[in-house]
Amino acid sequence: MTATQEAPAPSRAGADSSPLDVMLTDAALGPVRRMLPGKAAAKLWARLAARPVDTTRLGLRAAGELGKVARGTSSVAPDKRDRRFTDPAWEGNPVLHRLCQSYLVGSRTLEQVVDDADLDWRSEQQLRFVVQMIVDALAPSNNPFLNPAALKRAVDTGGRSYLQGARQFVQDMASRPRIPAMVDGSGFSVGNNLAVTEGAVVLRTPIFELVQYAPRTEQVREVPLLVVPPMINKFYIADLAPGRSMIEHWLDAGQQVFAISWRNPQAEHREWDLDAYARSVLEALDTAEEVSGSSRSSVLGLCAGGIVTSTALAHLAASGQQHRIAGLTLGVTLLDQERSGTVGAMVDEGTAQFAVAQSQRRGYLDGKALAGVFAWLRPNDLIWNYWVNNYLLGKKPPAFDVLYWNSDTTRMPAALHRDFIRLALDNSLTAPGRATVLGTPVDLSKIDVDSYVVAGSTDHICPWDSCYRSAHLLGGNTRFVLSTAGHIAALVNPPTNPKSNFRVNDALPESAEAWQAGAVTHPGSWWTDHVAWLAERSGELRDAPTSLGSERHRADGKAPGSYVLEK
Repeated sequence: MTATQEAPAPSRAGADSSPLDVMLTDAALGPVRRMLPGKAAAKLWARLAARPVDTTRLGLRAAGELGKVARGTSSVAPDKRDRRFTDPAWEGNPVLHRLCQSYLVGSRTLEQVVDDADLDWRSEQQLRFVVQMIVDALAPSNNPFLNPAALKRAVDTGGRSYLQGARQFVQDMASRPRIPAMVDGSGFSVGNNLAVTEGAVVLRTPIFELVQYAPRTEQVREVPLLVVPPMINKFYIADLAPGRSMIEHWLDAGQQVFAISWRNPQAEHREWDLDAYARSVLEALDTAEEVSGSSRSSVLGLCAGGIVTSTALAHLAASGQQHRIAGLTLGVTLLDQERSGTVGAMVDEGTAQFAVAQSQRRGYLDGKALAGVFAWLRPNDLIWNYWVNNYLLGKKPPAFDVLYWNSDTTRMPAALHRDFIRLALDNSLTAPGRATVLGTPVDLSKIDVDSYVVAGSTDHICPWDSCYRSAHLLGGNTRFVLSTAGHIAALVNPPTNPKSNFRVNDALPESAEAWQAGAVTHPGSWWTDHVAWLAERSGELRDAPTSLGSERHRADGKAPGSYVLEK
């Protein structure tokens, strides 16, 4: 794969940095580097020095408010949605109340300093991240001797909660990613209570296994659906558990379903690049069509799997084979990565090259390191929340299937790591011909098929407005759907979830803001909307097959296969 052609070289300032290259760089080098903002800090000090009156006024205002805190007359209070200070002691105990208020005054002042500096976008986002990390870490709720819930539990248990917390801290810090455990995984087992939908492996290559799922209805649609999962996590996010499985839902609607299960690469697989993965998507497509007897398929790509899928379909379009695609679905997928969220300001060319060199030396990008990076993108929810639960309260983390899947990490081969960073740094997929895959220039506008693009309203990894921009890169008719929740919960959002809803706007205006203004909210899950959309593009109903596989591709092992079990 050639991620960028020799000319013209894209402007780095045009794309800035995206969550993709930030995460892939941090996973190689560690997130601590983001705590050293360098030039951004120098710019901040210069702005503060140039505005001494404003800086002094802000300091005096903070000092005045701290005086009110000391006298007990301050009205500063935490947001009602801030779970850190829900214990009544933060309000009722005069010492803890003043500590909480002082913390809030200090944190809001630091944030205001960055706001008032009027820095360029990149510098502002770098400093805002550093300030937020410091502010979150210094919260009095994280202190074992100040958190009232921890103190009460220590009294109730005779101090055993602190001892249990200390043991769990030592266990968590003994291995990467050295963050608090988010899940009690003792009750989960892939193939037993996760990824249990009936099926069989009908193709096995060095890179992936292809699973064909057994029909659950007497008749099925002619056109099969091929699921392409991310290669930086295991495929069973699409088949999590009964009642929470997207694959099960599609099968119950009469859809034929095939899913790729990527192999967990080792150091000897360092040369598996974007070309290798795009070629694998096409190989899986060939097999799904041969087994199902259909000349066409629908394809669904999730997150990084959506990026690979899009490039593979661009190759089909360039080689005159686009007629094979009945429809394209992309879930939480970034194709346009310009200024994609707060974390998108953290990587420059030199840092990215160093990260690539590090993964090339190892042969892969460590999945556990990547999981740690994910967590540090939302430290209050994914770090400090579990810090309090696991170490201060001495409790076990919850048993939750999504969090177990998240901790069941995979590696990424060095060559694919290199290609993904290059795509993100240059925002290559936004300009026709800037990237090539399988020897053909990538032009996403030539993918002239109906597309269904779903994003998460609170996604911190693939912000929904960036996914919306990505939808504009595709040709054909595109339906953009905004699901509730974040990166994973937006996908694993079954109709049984009473809180779920999704927004749809039949128009596709230029800006995400205009789309949102005209969107209509529907109760329930996007799954039901997608099933109807998919059925319209999946041909007629016919009798379901009585066996899996074909003469050429015989069933070889039960779902979920063997690759998903590799560590």
